[in-house]
Amino acid sequence: MINVYLDDYRPCPRGFALAKNAEECILLLEHERVGILSLDYDLGWGQPTGLEVVRYMVASGRYPQAVYLHSSSPAGRMQMYHLLSQHAPLEVRLHNGPMPERPGAAD
Repeated sequence: MINVYLDDYRPCPRGFALAKNAEECILLLEHERVGILSLDYDLGWGQPTGLEVVRYMVASGRYPQAVYLHSSSPAGRMQMYHLLSQHAPLEVRLHNGPMPERPGAAD
């Protein structure tokens, strides 16, 4: 099982695999079991956003155990949260904010 951090700018936390764009993140979700997924919304000008990753999860039914939304975009974070809260299975822990300093501490 791996943990995935989707962000094109921020440094990746220790113990996480970095996905710098939505495509890389989706590939990891397709081919790995993901424990914690931390999503950014804005991933560069003209690039697919973290919302595309959320749409993939909803369409495929492939969810991690926990999702954090660390985006600094309030509107983007709310779009991702709203879609996940409507469709994610109840066992998926959904956090409308960034991970704590020690991931797993608030899970």
